[in-house]
Amino acid sequence: MEDAKVVTAPLIFAVIVASTSMFLAGYNAGVMNAPEKVVFPGHSTLMWTMAVTALPIGGPFGSALGGKLAENRGRRGAMLILIWTFLVGGIIQTLAQDMLTIIFARLIIGFACGSSTVLVPIYLGEMAPPSLRGTLGTMTQFAMVCGIFFSNLIAFPLKNSWRAMFSVTAVIAAGQLLISAFLLESPRWLLNKDPNSLRARYIIKRLRGLRSEQEVEREVGNFIFGESAQHQDEGGEKNTLKELWSHPKRRNLLMSCLILQMAQQLSGINAVFYYSNSFFDGIIDDPLVGTTIVGGVNVIATYVALLVMDKTGRKTLILCSSAGMFLSCIVVVVALLGLVNNMFAVLAVNAFVFFFEIGLGPIPWLIVAEMFDGKYVAMAMSMCSQLNWVCNVIVGSVFPYMNKYLGPYSFVPFASVLACTFVYTLFYLPETQGKTPEDLVAEMIRTNSQSVSFC
Repeated sequence: MEDAKVVTAPLIFAVIVASTSMFLAGYNAGVMNAPEKVVFPGHSTLMWTMAVTALPIGGPFGSALGGKLAENRGRRGAMLILIWTFLVGGIIQTLAQDMLTIIFARLIIGFACGSSTVLVPIYLGEMAPPSLRGTLGTMTQFAMVCGIFFSNLIAFPLKNSWRAMFSVTAVIAAGQLLISAFLLESPRWLLNKDPNSLRARYIIKRLRGLRSEQEVEREVGNFIFGESAQHQDEGGEKNTLKELWSHPKRRNLLMSCLILQMAQQLSGINAVFYYSNSFFDGIIDDPLVGTTIVGGVNVIATYVALLVMDKTGRKTLILCSSAGMFLSCIVVVVALLGLVNNMFAVLAVNAFVFFFEIGLGPIPWLIVAEMFDGKYVAMAMSMCSQLNWVCNVIVGSVFPYMNKYLGPYSFVPFASVLACTFVYTLFYLPETQGKTPEDLVAEMIRTNSQSVSFC
């Protein structure tokens, strides 16, 4: 089937509705930068820090529940719960009468953000036709960086009207609910529950733009074959996590996913996003301008990733990403040591962000849906998302002390992580582009066999 035929209106609208949740996750990650001085003036530094960090603290809890909701309520049902959570949190934050209420609202929104990082990649991965799997998977990251960038832009006219800035979350969530009819259920989930599902067949027909029943049944057969192949050697265990972890081949794939999630956060990307003002202080008159420039580069780089994701292998992109970020870290250190002009540090920070978004940004999310089918993808994505949020909190909390005690060498630990990521990707990470989970299991067996023989 030609690509033009698989890009249907129902698919486009479903992707837009789902991706908007990741937009809100990005927006709420960046919205606290500008209005610090006008939100209940006189608040303590501790209270504001609690308000900012409440979002990543709520994230792991949302990730833990997101996978369970996806399995029990369906992908669509879980997404609707997520949207309602954004709406409630946004309303409470907008109408808050004190800082404690804002902290509480940020915890609720953080819960929704954590659920988004599980549900949206699963949903997009299962809705996408094979030829668009990488592109739609990258939409997760693209929507998030657009949200961050929008929070920077809207701060210019509204930074003194903090309630208006906070109300954006509630307004957008309400808009999602109004068009939620376009949010179709995942046919993979439906067929996993009932191979004879007529609803799944109807959705497949709409999503793929199919005309004949033979074409629909062929597509249904592809879904069912993938599921049956996945479970043929899994035994009778009922505990999904136990099955996933006790099966050596799938455990290796899960470890690859977890390592990439750790690499994504421990690379230091959020040290840049959380503390970018320190890089621009004294170089640009208004630090908000510098932060917005980084946000713009973030969007452009993610758009580039959208264009190349289905044309270039995942391993190739991660290798380029980790190598480029490593070199950028070196330039930052050299600039902070005063060996070159400080403007090189600004350029290096933007290069760091650019290389992140073409590889380590989107791929750790989309690769999970490529490595695992129906029964295991929600559990694997939940574990990956929880680990991602935990590492996010660690970097955000520890970097100020790294900056204090390591000074110009504060980016050396990040460079070390990126060097290890490059080596791991080069020698151990399987390529997922254009492959089924069964292909990856077979490749993992060959890799392990070669490693044993070499030893």
